[in-house]
Amino acid sequence: MVVFVLLGGVLIYAFVRISALSEDIGLLTTELASTTAALSQNADHIARNVTDLRSQTAGLSNTLSSAQQNIDAVNTKVGGVEQTVGSISGAVGSLQKLSQIDPELLKKYSKVSFLNENYLPARLVSIPKEYLYTETKPEQIIIEAWPFLNKLINAAKADGITLYVSSAYRSFGEQQSLKSLYTVVYGAGTANSFSADQGYSEHQLGTTIDLITTGIGGTLDGFDSTTSYPWLLANAYRYGFVLSYPKGNAYYVYEPWHWRFVGVKLATSLHNNGLQFYDMDQRAIDAYLINIFD
Repeated sequence: MVVFVLLGGVLIYAFVRISALSEDIGLLTTELASTTAALSQNADHIARNVTDLRSQTAGLSNTLSSAQQNIDAVNTKVGGVEQTVGSISGAVGSLQKLSQIDPELLKKYSKVSFLNENYLPARLVSIPKEYLYTETKPEQIIIEAWPFLNKLINAAKADGITLYVSSAYRSFGEQQSLKSLYTVVYGAGTANSFSADQGYSEHQLGTTIDLITTGIGGTLDGFDSTTSYPWLLANAYRYGFVLSYPKGNAYYVYEPWHWRFVGVKLATSLHNNGLQFYDMDQRAIDAYLINIFD
């Protein structure tokens, strides 16, 4: 009897406990459903936000791309302007440089162009006595060409070659007097073969020199038989000097002692191409004027 009472009590307790747990499960189920619904709504909201953000990001990307294109376009224009300005500046600089160079310096004068009696090089400098064959006879050269002549004579000396300046700048009047003397002594026909009339002499430019060496009796004749002449043929161009009247020229007799400064760039071009100064067209020569003292 007691056993049945105890068993009945246990069953009642179990029933009550199961009922309570069932209610709890129902409540949890309801809360879970509610939470799931809320999460589902939040997920939809988040998805919409993500979509909106992607759309905004795409818009920003397009905006940035357009902005970069505009920047590139501006940079291109700026670069073009800078290039144009640079070109203009370069042209202005070249014009300014040319304005400071005597335009006569690369002209052909041997029976071609003419320098009048008023022409005088702007800046003449006396050649030091140690470079002159006759120290009592002053000689001048334009100041811009002197450093090149100085280097030429010193380079020759370093190679065991002795060079002196016999004659350099001559004025219109000096050339006139010299030509008159030659005409009296040799006759007009002979004088014209080796001496320029006044106004046609390269010496009036102040860029031309007659060179002489020892061992030939103080005269120019025989200069090409000395070691000085082949040295000049091989090296003078390095210092901007060229031989004006080689063998077979159409202007005067062969003068191996007569060298004219035309600038290193032109002299080098003539040497490398086997040309003579008077072989070139004057317009082609003029293109080298801006670099004559470089």
